[in-house]
Amino acid sequence: MIKEWVWSIGFWAVLFACQSPTTSNSIDDGDTTEPTAVQVRLDSLSKWERYFLKHPDYLCDGFDFPVGKPDAKGYYNAQPFQVNNHLGDDWNAVTGGNSDLGDPIYVIANGYVVFAEDIGGGWGKVVRVMHKLNDTSYVESIYAHCDSILIQSKEGVKRGQKIATIGNAGGIYYAHLHLEIRDSVEMEIGGGYSSYYDGFLDPTVFIKEHRP
Repeated sequence: MIKEWVWSIGFWAVLFACQSPTTSNSIDDGDTTEPTAVQVRLDSLSKWERYFLKHPDYLCDGFDFPVGKPDAKGYYNAQPFQVNNHLGDDWNAVTGGNSDLGDPIYVIANGYVVFAEDIGGGWGKVVRVMHKLNDTSYVESIYAHCDSILIQSKEGVKRGQKIATIGNAGGIYYAHLHLEIRDSVEMEIGGGYSSYYDGFLDPTVFIKEHRP
């Protein structure tokens, strides 16, 4: 009886020893693998993927101008992209001065509001909207110096919807809309001017290339 008992213990000990390394290595390998840059990028966008899969009506179906919709009628681009290292377009009414103070700002495309707050300083009230194109790419539109904000963050919006009004950042400037379009989404707000343009798109060119 004792011999059988000792033999049984030895058998199970050997069996466990043979199986353990394989199981342990597979777990360790999974836990210690460094995420690739692609995996990190996908993880950062997964929340948008989930939102737009659940709400396909908010996928982009074209882009319009943010003032004088849909073709910027009655407005002109006072400071285009890259002029004086400008990272966006400044839209003013053709009547000049503060004549456009309080005029409507329209979202340029279907999307999801990720930010809508007053951050003060030269930016004033800012709205940021995420847009998913028909492929797997995203762009983000930014509307700055608003006088009032008419939507909230975490809200879906439709192209041409009134989201804010034109402001002057508390009197710092003549009233106008500063519009940016970025293909590197969720960057820091930045300063509006830079000689480094990576991640920023020419808003007027992009809109013209993506009309409905």
